[in-house]
Amino acid sequence: MRAALYWAPALGDPLHRLGSEWLGRDAETGATLRQPELPGVDMEELTREARGYGLHGTLKPPFRLAQGYQALREDAARLAARTAPFDLPPLAVTPHHGFLALRETAPCPALQAFADACVEAVDHHRIPPDEAEIARRRPERMNEAERANLHRWGYPYVFAQWWFHVTLTRRLSDEEAALVRPAVESWLGTVAMQPRRITELCLFTQAGPGAPFLIGERLPLGG
Repeated sequence: MRAALYWAPALGDPLHRLGSEWLGRDAETGATLRQPELPGVDMEELTREARGYGLHGTLKPPFRLAQGYQALREDAARLAARTAPFDLPPLAVTPHHGFLALRETAPCPALQAFADACVEAVDHHRIPPDEAEIARRRPERMNEAERANLHRWGYPYVFAQWWFHVTLTRRLSDEEAALVRPAVESWLGTVAMQPRRITELCLFTQAGPGAPFLIGERLPLGG
């Protein structure tokens, strides 16, 4: 079993429905959803990897559990309870390392601080990666800070190397991006840009290798 701390749109946020339909799966219920049609594009293939993780923005990347789910849940709930709700800047579809993703349109120090706290607060629940897992990350291609993060935190892109993003596609060629980006922007309409407040921390779980991630619990922020 693996778990992760993610942001996901609130159930009443239309982004939850539209984003889940774009990916073809609802991470809240596990239901398979009908995806929009895009001529000349295999939507199932385009979104396969993102669909497995569910619509989310990573705060604490997936990790294997050292102490069981309930112990993790208790510490994650304590973290949520001491975190004040905050406003998320409007989101926009943005090219991101070859993918298309929703990213914030302005810096958000509260979001960075939340992600940092998530990485640290439950790290004692994480089973460290073995040498083979580290090698698969290709640390030789990373900069010094990313390699240090990989060895200390199990993932290279945390703290100053972290960026908020909600993945919508696999890596795309320039030609594919020119076709898909207008389509996803049209599908989401003005929803991504609507004001929203982060009021919960989502605890996602994965039953086993290759299984889809599901929202195990939505933990309310308390402040």
